[in-house]
Amino acid sequence: MFVHDSADVAADATVGDGSKIWHLAQVREAAQIGANCIIGRGAYVGAGVTMGDGCKVQNYALVYEPAMIEDGVFIGPAVVFTNDHFPRAVDPDGAVKTGSDWEAVGVTVRRGASIGARAVCVAPVTIGSWAMVAAGAVVTKDVPDFALVAGVPARRIRWVGRAGVPLEPDADLWRCPKTGETYVESDGVLTATSR
Repeated sequence: MFVHDSADVAADATVGDGSKIWHLAQVREAAQIGANCIIGRGAYVGAGVTMGDGCKVQNYALVYEPAMIEDGVFIGPAVVFTNDHFPRAVDPDGAVKTGSDWEAVGVTVRRGASIGARAVCVAPVTIGSWAMVAAGAVVTKDVPDFALVAGVPARRIRWVGRAGVPLEPDADLWRCPKTGETYVESDGVLTATSR
């Protein structure tokens, strides 16, 4: 494990073997970072966030608690995960809100998914396995496995395979032009048929 001198990692955070925490990054209390992860410059990982193995959190991404990130997830530069249904700094009477005044909601990112630069994921949402969120997208509803979503609000525009390349139609299947893997679509759900 490597932690840059300027990074702030809570004493009770867990960081797995081979992981690197870079300049000015902050990993909060009780966060769990898996093995072989990279937390980029200025990134924030909130209290109690769980992250699997082999993840990359790029520069200045904000992963607020209680996010749950599975293995092999890519979170691009300046991505933001929200965590509050109704954010306010003060109550209607003007009293400053505290941590006990709200109920945190989180973003879940399934295995192998990628979230592009400056995308915003508005909790609670789940990004499916191997899905891809385009740069600048605003995700307001769950993203299916293997979906490529883009726009504000994000909508599915294509299917992608495990390699991240858009799939091409091939008779009744979808095929990855890079790996040759095939997928079948049924009722808006894509499933791998081969590896």
